[in-house]
Amino acid sequence: MRYISTRGDQTERRFCDILLEGLAPDGGLYLPTHYPQVDDATLTRWRGLAYADLAFEILSLYIDDIPAEDLRAITRRTYTEAVFGTPEITPLKTLEPGLALQALSNGPTLAFKDMAMQLLGQLFEYELGRRGQTLNILGATSGDTGSAAEYAMRGKAGVNVFMLSPHGRMSPFQQAQMFSLQDANIHNIAIEGVFDDCQDIVKAVSNDLEFKRKYQIGTVNSINWARLLAQVVYYFAGYFQATTSNTERVSFTVPSGNFGNVCAGHVARMMGLPIAQLVVATNENDVLDEFFRTGVYRVRGSAETHETSSPSMDISKASNFERFVFDLLGRDGARTKALFGEAIAREGRFQISAGEHAEIARYGFQSGRSSHADRLATIRSTHARYGVVVDTHTADGLKVAQERREPGVTMLVLETALPVKFAATIEEALGTAPPRPAGLEHIESLPKRVVVMPVDVAGVQRFIEAHV
Repeated sequence: MRYISTRGDQTERRFCDILLEGLAPDGGLYLPTHYPQVDDATLTRWRGLAYADLAFEILSLYIDDIPAEDLRAITRRTYTEAVFGTPEITPLKTLEPGLALQALSNGPTLAFKDMAMQLLGQLFEYELGRRGQTLNILGATSGDTGSAAEYAMRGKAGVNVFMLSPHGRMSPFQQAQMFSLQDANIHNIAIEGVFDDCQDIVKAVSNDLEFKRKYQIGTVNSINWARLLAQVVYYFAGYFQATTSNTERVSFTVPSGNFGNVCAGHVARMMGLPIAQLVVATNENDVLDEFFRTGVYRVRGSAETHETSSPSMDISKASNFERFVFDLLGRDGARTKALFGEAIAREGRFQISAGEHAEIARYGFQSGRSSHADRLATIRSTHARYGVVVDTHTADGLKVAQERREPGVTMLVLETALPVKFAATIEEALGTAPPRPAGLEHIESLPKRVVVMPVDVAGVQRFIEAHV
């Protein structure tokens, strides 16, 4: 398998090269030259596999530069009951016939990002050790990516992490998870802006090829193909748990801000997994919902980016969205570059044609949005009807899922985090705080290690130079 850029660079690269590289040199995102196709016999063979072995089977279709025995050992080290709390790794929680949550938040940081980050940590350590190299990871987080990456990389040989987050815009629990880490290879930088400012800095540094190569800069955001590939696995795992035969179809609703989580579902569907709908659920920052409704992709500035009670989705520039648009446009790299590069830079928006907008249905995408009032109502009704407490982002997903359900098709809602991470809103909705896992009762009071900086690419580069 080889990989090309969404912006037209047809130079084919191998998996382990793009694992360490992040963005392509032309500023595009990597995608495989084709999506491997999964037939009925393969689905039948995979249906009974343990999660770690299912991960190996799927990853091995995309990774041919790691020996099979090594890759299998990596997946088996990653996806264990000891790390994720259950043998199923991503068990289903049935709410009623035809509606279930897929639990993705049983990992070390209580959020779905652990599903990919734990694998990335293993892959980075393996490949850096094989090459005798080091890697300085630069990432941006709106809440959960940061802690998941830091917990996965802490103490890893040859890896430093520089994580940018929007100052004061994450929940106290999320901030404490990141800033309380004292490991020498973990560096937290709170940027005086919004998540999109953090993401722009990461892209600017990644596009400075001289700096990137001198300091071995890599990424862990969903722009890194390896992370998205890891997420493809739980769509197959959810499907197998929800069905008894390969003739059945399943829909997924995915709370989404940066589009990485649901893009993994797009890849699974392109491979042949029988997915009926991929429903994108946004909060008040509804750039993705607007696109799917109208064909207009309009990024928002900092002043237009709402601070909400589902803060991990407070994103108005969905960088990972480029991968889907590349496929939608027939893999036209020049056109993708014109839209995401030139049109966004010039006008802050682009619009696809009516015919291209009509093509979206062929890919199974639907969308919807949720507000703070909707979140409160959904948290209350889910607790009252099913005895289940959901976090604010999963509530956004459930609200939109109820609007998009089809008769006879099971709807799986991807649970994105445990309620404790957003305790203030849970308490507002239910009048009581969610329970805390053992060992995390007083996390907010732990000493914090973080540097606050303005929105300044050069300043972040100077910080990296001083700490590698």
